[in-house]
Amino acid sequence: MSTSVEMTFSIEVYESAAELSSEDQGLLKKASIVLKDAYAPYSKFNVGTALLLKNGEIVIGNNQENVAYPSGLCAERVALFAAGAQYPDVPVIAIAIMAKSDSVSIDEPLAPCGACRQVMCETENRYGQKIKVLLKGDADKIYVINSVSDILPLSFTPDKLAVK
Repeated sequence: MSTSVEMTFSIEVYESAAELSSEDQGLLKKASIVLKDAYAPYSKFNVGTALLLKNGEIVIGNNQENVAYPSGLCAERVALFAAGAQYPDVPVIAIAIMAKSDSVSIDEPLAPCGACRQVMCETENRYGQKIKVLLKGDADKIYVINSVSDILPLSFTPDKLAVK
């Protein structure tokens, strides 16, 4: 006999950045600046990310493509790995992710890919600190999610590797 489990989460939807705290507005502004410098000659799809660390530092990242596609890296992982290398003992408390494309309109905020969600989830687990996620596309609408675990249910976590 099977059972059904329902998983839900909520997204706060803001119609403009003016509705956000000044801290969140600043993080989105940083992400919008760095997305312009993304290296995306193949997809023409720029993504910029800004992380707010618990010590107040902001770490940035943007997507870096390669003609050998698997060799590129998404903006989120660029920023998260840079933060881990530069500030290994400092938790990430928020991440702003913005996407822009010259070839398509991004009317709704876009969520990170699965690989980035897993790395974001690992970062939450590493520090025992929820990471607030801010997402924005071309339009003014912004999604705010309280924790990465909300957008990656059934994530692969360290306890899955526990030796018996």
